[in-house]
Amino acid sequence: MDTNNQYDSVIEKCRNTFIKKTKDYGTSWRVYRTLSVADQIYIKAKRIRNIQEGITQKIEDDIKSEFEGIVNYAIIGLIQLEINNDYPEDLDVAIVTQKYDANVVAAKKLMQDKNHDYGEAWREMSQQSFVDLSLAKILRIKQIIANQGNTIISEGIDANFFDILNYAIFALILIAEGKQ
Repeated sequence: MDTNNQYDSVIEKCRNTFIKKTKDYGTSWRVYRTLSVADQIYIKAKRIRNIQEGITQKIEDDIKSEFEGIVNYAIIGLIQLEINNDYPEDLDVAIVTQKYDANVVAAKKLMQDKNHDYGEAWREMSQQSFVDLSLAKILRIKQIIANQGNTIISEGIDANFFDILNYAIFALILIAEGKQ
């Protein structure tokens, strides 16, 4: 299976979970501010790191499900940045699905462009690196928020959410291949 198909397969699983949870809970995540979304991703990344470091687990969530959660929280972050307070908190599933899919299209295009330039270097990276890179991106998001959204030379919050999303997808592809 090639990267594009693997990417789509991972997204299909994450999307199905996201849509089902939206049907169960509505769009309760609409109350999250950008910092709260970043913190949700931080919690999941730290949990993966703890599992990787062999810290005894009392809850049986696995690394795969935590990466899937990171995918969906990154998309929540992107949707929230896009719509901010211009939409009501309670969104219809159809609107959420359209926004989810649009962000996936943008993330996949970014992945394809970077894969072209970097030659799929991510395939030789460790799962630990994906977690560490995601944690660094979260810290960047927090710093940008502390700077009232201003950057001098760096990319914005959205670029960091896109990178986190793609790192989690890469990790999930490698897990599916039995390499992580």
